[in-house]
Amino acid sequence: MQTIEQLKTRIRELGKLAAQLSQQAVDVSTTNHEQSKNMMRQAREASKQCQILIQELKRHNY
Repeated sequence: MQTIEQLKTRIRELGKLAAQLSQQAVDVSTTNHEQSKNMMRQAREASKQCQILIQELKRHNY
């Protein structure tokens, strides 16, 4: 089981990763549509994982 601080750190990491991947996907979308699609898929997955950890953090806080 992760500590509260570990959860918060991982949430920040995943949120940052999702934002970076999304921005990179936009940047390459005009030159490489397939790569852009893959990056957006990875960004969505990181975002989903982040949301799961946020829910876990909320359970710990209540």
